[in-house]
Amino acid sequence: MEHISFLVAVVIITALAFDFTNGFHDTANAMATSIATGALRPKVAVTIAAVLNFAGAFLSVKVATTISGGIVNEKAGIHPEIIFAALVGAILWNLLTWLRGLPSSSSHALYGGLIGATVVGVGVNGVNFDTVVSKILIPAVASPLVAGLAAWGATKLAFAITRKSDGKTVSKGFKTGQVFSSSLISLAHGTNDAQKTMGIITLTLVSVGALPKGALPPTWVIVSAGAAIAIGTYMGGWRIIRSMGKGLADITPRQGFASESAAATVILTSSHMGFGLSTTQVCSGGIMGAGLGGPKGELRWSLVRRMVYTWGLTLPAAATVGGLAAFLAEQGTWGVILVGAVLVAGSGAMWIISRRQPVGADNVNDVDADVTPVEVGPAGTPTTPTPASTTVAA
Repeated sequence: MEHISFLVAVVIITALAFDFTNGFHDTANAMATSIATGALRPKVAVTIAAVLNFAGAFLSVKVATTISGGIVNEKAGIHPEIIFAALVGAILWNLLTWLRGLPSSSSHALYGGLIGATVVGVGVNGVNFDTVVSKILIPAVASPLVAGLAAWGATKLAFAITRKSDGKTVSKGFKTGQVFSSSLISLAHGTNDAQKTMGIITLTLVSVGALPKGALPPTWVIVSAGAAIAIGTYMGGWRIIRSMGKGLADITPRQGFASESAAATVILTSSHMGFGLSTTQVCSGGIMGAGLGGPKGELRWSLVRRMVYTWGLTLPAAATVGGLAAFLAEQGTWGVILVGAVLVAGSGAMWIISRRQPVGADNVNDVDADVTPVEVGPAGTPTTPTPASTTVAA
């Protein structure tokens, strides 16, 4: 612990701040559909998610090692200023997409910030691009498609099995099932996303010699990362919950259960394999698959397009901000202070803007009347234009 300087302490605190934003940014992954269908009351849902996110943080450290000893080369001269800059890029992107109600990837924001800051700080040799491709980029493309296809099939199966059953009984049964499937996603989220902050803190400690290269996260790192993401999860992230629960499609309990089960399976499998995938993309893919698998094949394509554009922008945008922050932080103490000031000012400004149209547990399921679902025609194209901007602007 004698290696922990003031700057290292600042980096650790900033990493936990990112973990907090990750929590409220990604609460929607587990609980959006359960809240939208009425399977769980909003506050109950985020409480369950917070507890299980914390528990999930203790189940595995494979994703953490993907970051601390995989994406970047520990021998290339990574130092705390670079990691601080990476976190700034990730946090600002997280807050911007939260403000817009867009379910982007907190994970890819972190990866992008880390890659951009490392390239600027130590050069391209500091990034293991083979790992980036195999454990980040390929899963980023494949995981939402796999989850979507699985959810589509599960939805079709659920409707086929229950087509002659009493509607109210079916709805009640699948709502009960959603309690368990959404809880499983929360547990899976903790095994995947909480580890990313563990990996960042571990990388910081390795960079200053407080831990040997290749070390696993210490217990205090696991506990603090799990607690930070749990507190953030409890705060809600209601804007993104509204977008995923009501913005992408009108999800019924059968569809909600199918999408959650598919997403949880993909996340847990990927965590076991050490893939640093985006739980946001997996869960969004599951919701889209369930929406298309329903009787009418409904999706709000306007929001889908905006969401997919955001996915594509996340890595390069966070990398750009992380790179610029690293350039400033490398100039000395005044650069680090300036980067910190930008982080505080940017975060504060976005919070103030968000207060103009607050979204909370009491109005998370409210959507404007002019937001109507699109029926997908035989060719897979929307037959009715739908303005989804009102869903995500709140």
